[in-house]
Amino acid sequence: MRSPTESPAAAPPRAELTVELRFTLNGVQQRALAPVGGSALDLLRDQLGLTGTKYGCGEGECGACTIVVDGAAVNSCLMFAADLDGRSVTTIEGLAADRRARALRDAFVEHGAVQCGFCTPGMMVQATQLLARCPQPDAATAKTAIEGNLCRCTGYQKIVEAIVAAGQALAREDQR
Repeated sequence: MRSPTESPAAAPPRAELTVELRFTLNGVQQRALAPVGGSALDLLRDQLGLTGTKYGCGEGECGACTIVVDGAAVNSCLMFAADLDGRSVTTIEGLAADRRARALRDAFVEHGAVQCGFCTPGMMVQATQLLARCPQPDAATAKTAIEGNLCRCTGYQKIVEAIVAAGQALAREDQR
């Protein structure tokens, strides 16, 4: 019997339950092991090294962690990594070759829509999705599209102007 001052024996470490995932990430087939309760954000950042997707609030309120899963923009902080299995995922890194994302990048710079840059990846992912479904958005449409993305620096006006300008630039490019 233990004396009252003796500490209890340390419990043996518990093995963390993991799940094997197979999915397409930025156009490349991936295999990964993820903790059963782990988030897609943790998988992307911590295991796969894709740090463009940011941790902001962990509650799906800020949009800094926005990714595209099977064509829909989602908050990766609210999605289980296990839910990526069998799906197609695009992060900000995967948009490098997308002409809409290039036009947005140029417009963000031209219009001063980037300040600290923390929200920029989520804004870019969301805006690229907008331009895919609405090639020439007006300011009201652009505002609605980025409603789930918070920016503490710009006041949004420059971001909205950049999104509208990117759509116009793409339209001019298409006319050539």
